Amino acid sequence: MKSEDLHRYDDIIDMPRPVSKKHPPMSLYDRAAQFAPFAALTGHEAAIKETARLTEQMTEMSEDMLCDLDEKLQEIAASPDLLVTVTYFVPDEKKDGGAFAVCTGTVKKIDGYRRALFMADKTEIPIDRIRAIECESPLCINVKNDPKSL
Repeated sequence: MKSEDLHRYDDIIDMPRPVSKKHPPMSLYDRAAQFAPFAALTGHEAAIKETARLTEQMTEMSEDMLCDLDEKLQEIAASPDLLVTVTYFVPDEKKDGGAFAVCTGTVKKIDGYRRALFMADKTEIPIDRIRAIECESPLCINVKNDPKSL
């Protein structure tokens, strides 16, 4: 480079920055907003996570399992304050399939008309979605049904 190119701005290098009389200086917050990243793909990451989320399918129960489940429901209806653990299927709101949930507590009511089991903690479990029931009573047959193997 030529030496005259190196000293081209020596006459203005130490001068103060010009201030406009029409436009007040911009605040640091507003100035930083100008350089904020533009999110052209808003929601794209959430859509990818939703697609990657796995769901399970609700399977059909065999006749033997349905009979065992019916016996357990009759035992629960005959024995109030019986501690039970219910495994049931909860459909996913956004995708096909769902997940298995487990609820432990006492049964408040079995509603045959609505086909639902009402727990003391106000959880409502549709009977058609129940896949396994375990209870503490010796009369209650504890056949552990693995929901994934059904």
